Amino acid sequence: MENYSITLSVKSTAAQVFSALTQHIPLWWTSAYHGSAANVGDQFTIKFGNNVVKTMEVVSLVEPTKVVWLVKEALIDIPQLQNKAEWAGTTISWLIEDDGDRTWLNLEHIGLTQAFECFDICTAGWLQFTESLKKFIETGQGNPY
Repeated sequence: MENYSITLSVKSTAAQVFSALTQHIPLWWTSAYHGSAANVGDQFTIKFGNNVVKTMEVVSLVEPTKVVWLVKEALIDIPQLQNKAEWAGTTISWLIEDDGDRTWLNLEHIGLTQAFECFDICTAGWLQFTESLKKFIETGQGNPY
């Protein structure tokens, strides 16, 4: 099965995209953020209300072209889901490619496939937050949770 992926074209530099993914997560994803994503081995936790919590570990950083997070713990406690920890053990990979006047950003959520109960909910969330990321990078103002 194919992993979820999306590619964005961003009017910015690769360095600015890399910075958004390592230094500014609360400004585009969720303001309920604790920890750090700046160095390999760092861990951070994000929350969406009281029922959705995810803890990630930074497993790879190649400035300014690659950021990879391993989902260490996950709770998606919503009534539609039986498996509330589906994200645990998945990997979120961001590849960044500077193309002159724009930067291509590819997100691949390795392990998030159509077999996941949360696939539709989670892919809708990724669409929302990748748009927020793009807006943050281009304007300085995202739409975090």
